[in-house]
Amino acid sequence: SSFHSFDLELELNRCNLPFVKRGGFKFIETTHVKDVLAHLRIIANPQDAVSWHRILLLLEGVGPKSSDKILNHVLDGTESLQRLAEFPGRGVVKTEVQQLAAVLQAVSDADLQPREQIDGVVQYYLPILKRNHREDYPKRQKDLEHFSIITERYRSLDRLLSDMALEPPNTSVDGVPATDRDEEGMLTLSTIHSAKGLEWHSVFIIWAVEGRFPSLYNKEDDDLEEERRLMYVAATRAKENLFISYPINIFDRATGMVLSKPSRFLEDIPRRILKPVFLIEEDDDDGWRSRGNRSW
Repeated sequence: SSFHSFDLELELNRCNLPFVKRGGFKFIETTHVKDVLAHLRIIANPQDAVSWHRILLLLEGVGPKSSDKILNHVLDGTESLQRLAEFPGRGVVKTEVQQLAAVLQAVSDADLQPREQIDGVVQYYLPILKRNHREDYPKRQKDLEHFSIITERYRSLDRLLSDMALEPPNTSVDGVPATDRDEEGMLTLSTIHSAKGLEWHSVFIIWAVEGRFPSLYNKEDDDLEEERRLMYVAATRAKENLFISYPINIFDRATGMVLSKPSRFLEDIPRRILKPVFLIEEDDDDGWRSRGNRSW
């Protein structure tokens, strides 16, 4: 699935490694992630006019002119969040503005961890998401749930926002498709469906854990056999090297389960072919926590 690569996209950006993605949008290019990040950027920098405009235009009854009026009031002083709460609007606009002010003030608490701040913003944002994206609301909501899980690794909001602001140096950003020449020397992130018919020197199949591959939601025999065929397709994209990895344990918020068992699709592969390698969890000094992983 497209969202399976979100963690990897952030790490590649941090390391300044260019990549192209086939199948789905890049994580930091999606509208709903940008909306949530705009709220966080205001917490970090209450004078960020671009982020203010983005979140104000999400409010019911607020258009470009109203947004300018609110923004002028908010930025005309130092206590921006307090001034937002005191905006002299009327009707639905006043109600919407006061709700936004309450949320921003609540999640700006210095004692909160980034995960708690994200959860506060997302809880407020979900009705807006449902209103603006009715057709694919569940998918976008799942993206935000995964986003929240990613932020568990951060202990600093500034570090989180810094990583999110990074862009890989390639021409496929902003919806402009990369040419074959552009992709030379890049990593390719791909859904399995988008990889059919293609081959690479080395292939990594990630999230090969029960609950993700196969999915918890595919319980019928036909569905499981289709996912088994997809695993075969993914594995046969590799010319020379094949790596299959899964997290040692990961909490799935939607089900309340801890996923830790390797995919059933690996059970019948001889261990003389699959050689295990362990990655050990460690902390660094600037707000990042790696997570244990196992590869074959």
